[in-house]
Amino acid sequence: VQLQASGGGLVKAGDSLRLSCVFSGRTFSRNTMAWFRQAPGKEREFVTVISRSGSNTYYTDTVKGRFTISRDNAKNTVYLRMTSLQPEDTAVYFCAAVSTISSNWFKTREEDFPYWGQGTQVTVSS
Repeated sequence: VQLQASGGGLVKAGDSLRLSCVFSGRTFSRNTMAWFRQAPGKEREFVTVISRSGSNTYYTDTVKGRFTISRDNAKNTVYLRMTSLQPEDTAVYFCAAVSTISSNWFKTREEDFPYWGQGTQVTVSS
């Protein structure tokens, strides 16, 4: 499995960005997908997860109402739409994948995900 994340950049507080992660090597629709992030000097943390069909999602509290995860199974791509960005959102964002049965989508731990993208940098200036 290969994951290629893109879409990061330097933005101002209040701006929006959309990250993309293209999945290849296996059947995308059989994988639960997630985004994690790692801020400078901090451990990597969970951001959001989406089920195989896209019908179920879950967000960490700090991004609820601002970030939206979605997926296009025809394009083998998962997205992270980020709005009202704040300096504390500055981090390297990683997409992650795990093959699951459809009901077993709720995963938030790094160790739950065997496949990782290379990360894309998001920097939010004040």
